[in-house]
Amino acid sequence: MNLVATTSEAPARQAPASFPPEYFQNREMSLLAFQRRVLWQARNPRTPLLERLRFLCIVSSNLDEFFEIRLAGVKEQIKLGSVAITTDGKTAQEVYRMVSDETRALIKEQYALLNEEILPALASEGIRFLKRSDWNVEQREWIRDFFFREVMPVITPIGLDPSHPFPRVLNKSLNFAVELEGRDAFGRSSGAAIVQAPRVLPRVIRLPRELGECEYAFVFLSSIVHEFVGELFAGMKVLGCYQFRVTRNSNLFVDEEEVKNLRAKIQGELPQRHFGDAVRLEVANSCSDAMTQFLLGQFNLTETDLYRVAGPVNLVRLMQVPDWVLRNDLKFVPFTPGIPKSLQKCQCIFDSIRAGDILLHHPYQSFNPVIDLLEQSAVDPQVVAIKMTVYRTGTDSVLMQSLLRAAQNGKDVTVVVELMARFDEEANIGWATRLEEVGAHVVYGVVGYKTHAKMLMIVRREESKAGSSVLRRYVHLGTGNYHPKTARLYSDFGLLTCNEEIGADTNEVFKQLTGLGRAQTLKHLWQAPFTLQPNVVAAIRAEAEAARAGKRSRIIAKMNSLLEPETIATLYEASQAGVKIDLIVRGVCGLRAGVKGLSENITVRSIIGRQLEHHRVFYFYAGGEERLYLSSSDWMERNFFRRIELAFPVLDRKLKRRVISEGLQVYLNDNTLAWDLGADGVYHQRRGSRTSPHCSQEELIELLKA
Repeated sequence: MNLVATTSEAPARQAPASFPPEYFQNREMSLLAFQRRVLWQARNPRTPLLERLRFLCIVSSNLDEFFEIRLAGVKEQIKLGSVAITTDGKTAQEVYRMVSDETRALIKEQYALLNEEILPALASEGIRFLKRSDWNVEQREWIRDFFFREVMPVITPIGLDPSHPFPRVLNKSLNFAVELEGRDAFGRSSGAAIVQAPRVLPRVIRLPRELGECEYAFVFLSSIVHEFVGELFAGMKVLGCYQFRVTRNSNLFVDEEEVKNLRAKIQGELPQRHFGDAVRLEVANSCSDAMTQFLLGQFNLTETDLYRVAGPVNLVRLMQVPDWVLRNDLKFVPFTPGIPKSLQKCQCIFDSIRAGDILLHHPYQSFNPVIDLLEQSAVDPQVVAIKMTVYRTGTDSVLMQSLLRAAQNGKDVTVVVELMARFDEEANIGWATRLEEVGAHVVYGVVGYKTHAKMLMIVRREESKAGSSVLRRYVHLGTGNYHPKTARLYSDFGLLTCNEEIGADTNEVFKQLTGLGRAQTLKHLWQAPFTLQPNVVAAIRAEAEAARAGKRSRIIAKMNSLLEPETIATLYEASQAGVKIDLIVRGVCGLRAGVKGLSENITVRSIIGRQLEHHRVFYFYAGGEERLYLSSSDWMERNFFRRIELAFPVLDRKLKRRVISEGLQVYLNDNTLAWDLGADGVYHQRRGSRTSPHCSQEELIELLKA
């Protein structure tokens, strides 16, 4: 029996012997350093005020996932007595201690920023979050009515006694621990109760304009419950009411050797995600010591797992507020994504693709051409087959609707659905079920390997120049998900092509995912888990050989994360050979940059701004050939060895120059959003020139918007 955590990751492999552990950065600490860079956007006074609030919420959302997945994995290693050592030479116990100290400091700064800067600044703009002490008579009366009308009918207080044990508490749900005095109608006096706030209740409530004394007045649900909790315990005295939230291990565990129906197995596991082992307890900073110790005991946690917060225990719920407030002067200036010239007047997207490859740069250019391609394919009588991978697409997807329509219209539709896309499993199972109901072929890739490649292939019967009938493949390959919403927020590249060789490669990958057989040699595509990592390493080594021979060499690569030890070691060797290497790594980076004698020719920068940097771009000078690849893959072990990933070349010269300019050089020039990784392992914000500021994202908006 081989029990595999298919949504978590195994400990990193040991660092190559030629480079000791101190030459590698700790993954978890690097991830927390990224959260600090995001938090800086909330602190930056140049960021519009409502966007500062949004960035603050993003940090909370990111930290939630960090605890649910990353820290939960570390705790699991400790529990199992693991002796594994991380790439940087740390044990699980050492990592846990470092991470606990850093997250505690980060969260303390986060709430201080909320209370001391952001909330007062919002109040000065007529956007107030009213404390109970701020309520006037009219406001209190309206809130009291709201409690009895909307809250009390759906809330269930649970007194704790032998017949009412401590309830099961959902992952990340809002709860209240209540200390009581007195006896109830049955003579019971347990002294404590738990009140669980149903998820149907809004966590932030807007008061009517005529009551607010300002344009936007909000009240937290927690404040309402605190004020009127006594109504739930008639005749008893409330000594204290404290909000709390528990974060649980959200990894899914699947026995991949014994599973016979992956979808059924995952469906059975999903409900348990809400009740995994507790990994963090958040309580209001006013919570009594006695109640705090009681809660820790209920969740089998210790003081190191406790986080006292000076405000709402779930800041993520404030993410909606900027959308509710109609103040464009306090938000980023909106823009309309552009459309490539080749598509602006076309009636048939297939004609445009046949005329030449088309590059889409989201979110600066619209995602609509991808939607149009699938919508036209669904109704085009010449289209005979559609094949697509689905990783994240959302619960309400126009792309999935087009696939359903295509199948209903008699097209041969094949969809590779990744059931293990973290936190999107339920949505993907829903789409898989609906697609099967209309006759589409639905497969789940390869057990043990996540299908993370972004591929869409349409097969169309057309007339050749000679007048005979031919089948032509139209392909879309991308660095991001088929998700129209994230395509407005994430930076990604997409390529539309009918290149015969790329079409044949793409078809071969689909054959692997849906059928059986040995991997075949691909003409253009680099594919994980077979050729992607070896080809990346070989390309780096080729640049090192050129440098040693006194020839020109250069590497520029952009990605989300860089962790794979062999790749990092190969980059170190290339740096020592004299190769100039510029890495643009948004998040986690295990490489140490600028270390004399090791990596002095390597720079690492991180770009944090209004768009989430998501595309992966790999450039190698290659003796003047300038090989350029776009990819769905980061340079991580999971991507290289435990996922189905693709890197695809940009063959058209004009499009290649565009990618170099828009996907690499603009970020190397950035002196506004960029953070440079120092030899000390600390990120330092790049200070822009007052006379020549360069903001990569704003420049791309101006270049490509409609």
